[in-house]
Amino acid sequence: MRRRAFIKLLGGAAAWPLAARAQQSGKVYRIGFVGTISADSLPQRLEAFRAGLHELGYQEGRNVVIEYRWADGQYERLPALFAEIVRLNVNVIVTHGTPGALAAKQVTNTIPIVVAAVGDAEASGVVGSLARPGGNLTGLTFFNPELAAKRLELLKETLPGLTDVGVLLNPVNPINEPIVPTMRRTAEPLKLNLQQFGVRGPAEFEAAFAEMAAKRVGALVIIDDATLIANAPVLAQIALQRRVSSSGWSDYAVSGGLLAYGINFPDMFRRAATFVDKILKGVKPSDLPVERATKFETIVNLKTAKALGLDVPTSILLRADEVIE
Repeated sequence: MRRRAFIKLLGGAAAWPLAARAQQSGKVYRIGFVGTISADSLPQRLEAFRAGLHELGYQEGRNVVIEYRWADGQYERLPALFAEIVRLNVNVIVTHGTPGALAAKQVTNTIPIVVAAVGDAEASGVVGSLARPGGNLTGLTFFNPELAAKRLELLKETLPGLTDVGVLLNPVNPINEPIVPTMRRTAEPLKLNLQQFGVRGPAEFEAAFAEMAAKRVGALVIIDDATLIANAPVLAQIALQRRVSSSGWSDYAVSGGLLAYGINFPDMFRRAATFVDKILKGVKPSDLPVERATKFETIVNLKTAKALGLDVPTSILLRADEVIE
C-alpha cells in the first residue's frame, strides 16, 4: 500500500523547446558520472538524474554526453576512475557517497563536482561549510546520525522488550565516525545495548550474522553505505533466515527488511541535475550552497513482520509512507 507517489518522470513535450534551443547553440556538454557501486544497483536514482537533466533541456546524444564509470563497491578503485574521467575533459563530475566525494576532491580541484547524495557533508570533511562550500564541490547532503537513531527508535517501538541491537556498517567508510556516538546517545535512554559489526562486502555477511547470533543480538540497524545498499536483498534475506528484525534505508525494506527510515534518494539525484545545469551555465560550485534532504520515508514490510511472527504497532503503521503487504 503506497502512500507517497513515485517520482513522475516527465516526457519530452515540455522539455523539448529548451533542448532545441540548446542544440541550436551547437554546444555539447560532457558529464562524468562516477558511481561507487554498479550501474544495476542504482536504476531509479540514475533514471531520476537523467530525467532531471531532460526537464532542463539536456538530451543525451544531442547536447549532452554522460561518461559513466563504476567502482562496483571497491572504493580503492575510485581515484583511478576519477583520473580517467578527468582525462576526458568533462565539464562537470557527478558522484555520490562520502568515498566518492572525497576521492573526487583528491583527484581534481578545478573541474566542478556535484555530489548527488552524501551523508553529513560538513562533518565528514567533504565541504567546509554547507552555506559556503568553497572549492570546486557542491551538491546535496543528508544527516546519517539522525537517520540511524530514528531506525533504532523504530525497532524499540516495534519490539518493546528489545535489549541487544547490532549495528552493521562498512568499516572503511569514513561516514561512520559521527554515527555510532549518536546512536549510543539514543540507545541509553531506550535501555539498549549496541554491538558493532563491520563488513566490507558479501563474503563477510554470513560470518557477521553468525557472530550476532552468538552474542544474542535481537535486532539490527544497517548504516547506509554503497556496498551494503547494493546488497540489500542479500542482507534482508540473511536477516530473515536468522530471524533478526532489521531496519535500514528505504530500498532495504522494499528488498525484504522489516523497517526503513530514510531519504528519498531519487528525489536527491533529480535535484542534482539542477546543480549541473547551473554550473554548465557558468555558476561556480563555491557559490552554490549544499542543500539538505527534504523528503524522508518510513516503510514497513508487513510480509516480513508476518514471517518473523511480529505485530507491528498501529502507531508505526499510521506514520508509514508505505506498507508492504
